Amino acid sequence: MSSPEDPAQEGPAQGRPVLVLVGPPGAGKTTVGRVLARRMGVTFTDVDALIVERAGKPIASIFTEDGEDAFRALERELVAEALTTARGVLALGGGSVLAASTRERLRGHRVVLLWVGLVDGIRRTGMSTARPLLAGVNPRATFKALLDARAPLYREVATVEVDTSRRSANQVVRAVLVGVAQAHPGTLDDALVRAALEPTPPYGTPRATSAADPLDVPTPVAGTPLPDPFVRPRP
Repeated sequence: MSSPEDPAQEGPAQGRPVLVLVGPPGAGKTTVGRVLARRMGVTFTDVDALIVERAGKPIASIFTEDGEDAFRALERELVAEALTTARGVLALGGGSVLAASTRERLRGHRVVLLWVGLVDGIRRTGMSTARPLLAGVNPRATFKALLDARAPLYREVATVEVDTSRRSANQVVRAVLVGVAQAHPGTLDDALVRAALEPTPPYGTPRATSAADPLDVPTPVAGTPLPDPFVRPRP
């Protein structure tokens, strides 16, 4: 591990998350975050869940009853708290990076951008009423505008970027681990990195239940040497 003087390499012992996940709706931040935390043997914290707990009502209700400004204010407050108190893997809400203060607070953290394309994003979100900003008469155009507007902000804070489109949750987790190991040497346990470097199975493994994880799609993956082309460490 690197010295304590390097803020980008601080770990949970210094009261910081090991990894922070950002990305648009449907990128799989919660699903991938849970798998990552389990693989790494750390806790998982979801800012959206913290918001619901603090407000005592669903996010859609906060938007409807209190307005977006009230939601964003609460989101900024809880993100600030989580960045100093959460351990393990921390997933931010899709719109958290809209706040300049949040982007500033993310400096020095290991931030993984989980990206998703338009088609997969729409398929995964289903334009549900639980995501107020995606509702409207033209959901496809709304989602595209959201991706276009937020992409530069996500990439401003990210130190690692992984495309989750047509990838299973396990494949995305593997890519994240490889990307973090490349961008932040010494952050992860060596055995965990070695396991991530094992050849990728040719297909994603769907769950045995009828409610299959939307990230676990049976997608052919070429057995190419690492680094994977869909992992893009950022400076």
